[in-house]
Order: sequence, then C-alpha cells, then structure tokens
Amino acid sequence: MVEAGLTVIACTGRPFPGAVPWVIRLGLKGPIVCYQGAQVRTLDGGVLLDHGIPHDVAMEVIRYAQERDLHVQAYRDDMLIVARDRPEARRYAEHAGMEVHVVGDLDRAMGPTTPKLVVVSTPENLEALLPDARRRWAGRLNVATSTPDYLEFTSVESDKASAVRFLCERFGIPQAEVVAVGDGRNDASMIAWAGLGVAVEGSPSEVIAAAERTIPGPGHAGIVQLADQLLS
Repeated sequence: MVEAGLTVIACTGRPFPGAVPWVIRLGLKGPIVCYQGAQVRTLDGGVLLDHGIPHDVAMEVIRYAQERDLHVQAYRDDMLIVARDRPEARRYAEHAGMEVHVVGDLDRAMGPTTPKLVVVSTPENLEALLPDARRRWAGRLNVATSTPDYLEFTSVESDKASAVRFLCERFGIPQAEVVAVGDGRNDASMIAWAGLGVAVEGSPSEVIAAAERTIPGPGHAGIVQLADQLLS
C-alpha cells in the first residue's frame, strides 16, 4: 500500500493462506512476506521468492520433536500437514485460519522442501528448547519464537530481514528509508537490518536490543503514533 509516500508491507510468520485475509482486511495490495520470510508472494499467489528447508534437514527437526513427544508441523503446497491429529495442531490451525491435513508420515508427504517447520508447545517448554535448537542447527537453520507457544524453523537463507532486503532491492528502496516494527524473536533480524528498527514494548529482550526505539503495545495506538510521526 502506498499512502502519502508510505509503503506498507505485511511481514508475517503466517503461511500464505492465513496471511491473505489479514492483508486484504488492512487494505494492503502486497507483496506479502510470509512463512517467516521463506516466501514473498503476490496477493494472487505468485511466488517472488522461495527458500525452503531441504527435506533431509527438515527430517532432523521432525525427529528431534517427535523424540520429545512435541507437536511439529510442516507445509506443502500451502497446506498445513501433520503426522498425528493433536490439540496443538487444531489450536494453531484455528489461529492461522487453515485446515489440518493429517498425513501419517511426514517423511513421505513433505516434498523436497518445506517453507518452515513449527513446534507448538507451552511457552515454558519452548523457552527451554530454544537455546538447544539454535546450537544444533547453527549455520543451517534460523530458529526463533514468533508467539510464545510457536517455535519456528526456516532455512538459514530465510528470515524477515532477507525477505525485506529482497523487496527493497526489487523496488529500489534504500535501506535507510526502511522502518520495521515487530514484537517477536522472528522480527529481531528485520528490526536490526532496517534503517529504523522499532520494537513493541514487552517484546523479548533480544527484540528490544535490536531496536532503536519502542512503541506502546496493542490497545495503546503505538502503530498509529509511529505512522503520524513518520508522516509529519
């Protein structure tokens, strides 16, 4: 969307089907950064950028989760796929606005790559798991929480910063003119890369550390205040 010189791009961890309704509701025209930056899509579904997790690496994460009796899910052709129907899958699907597809064997059903993998559990479990997961796949996968109960894995090439950089190069937007706002660990790289990085108050410490300033959280018009300042 371009409004008074301001271009707004939705950058979300949501899969493409779950992102589109929100983008339309916000009146944005795309493109959409989705799947945690693994894909950049046009509003009609066209793919501008696609960096998936290779199958063999994805299976390492899947086995790691299954050995710990944790729910893990993958994606193929914009479908959410799981080995077993668990409450965590239903909770995520309701939040994302997607259907659950139970495939039994993710190894066979997943395809050559998947945009991302998500482990859904309690915030306490994921906070304990995060440091170990980052150590295990350092240099091969990006690992971050998006919300406290989602631990998300993407290709090392894929994060919101790399996707935003791709779009800036495509549209000739200088890095210094980019403002990035977020509240999850998956936003930290984008916030750090932007000319002005903004964290929402109450975000994890690594997100706050990546930002140059903070804004009030939901219900306190932080985004409105920021937009007014940028356009004044």
